[in-house]
Amino acid sequence: MTFIQAVSVRLQELLKEKDMKSYGLSMASGVSQTTIGDIKYLRNKSVSTKILYDLCQGLGIEIAEFFDSPLFLSENITD
Repeated sequence: MTFIQAVSVRLQELLKEKDMKSYGLSMASGVSQTTIGDIKYLRNKSVSTKILYDLCQGLGIEIAEFFDSPLFLSENITD
């Protein structure tokens, strides 16, 4: 899996875990719904750390918690 795919999967996991929709995350984080959709549906090849930080703030988690997933282990990232 590519890094951006792992980010997309992790974001969707956290949205489900927090019982949030993209709209709620957008309101809580200040990140546009379009940007959130672009990440979720892999329309971008990268995502800035500032956007990830803002999303984590909206989710009520630390950025370290975002990356605390087997998805981000070196052996699981292909790019």
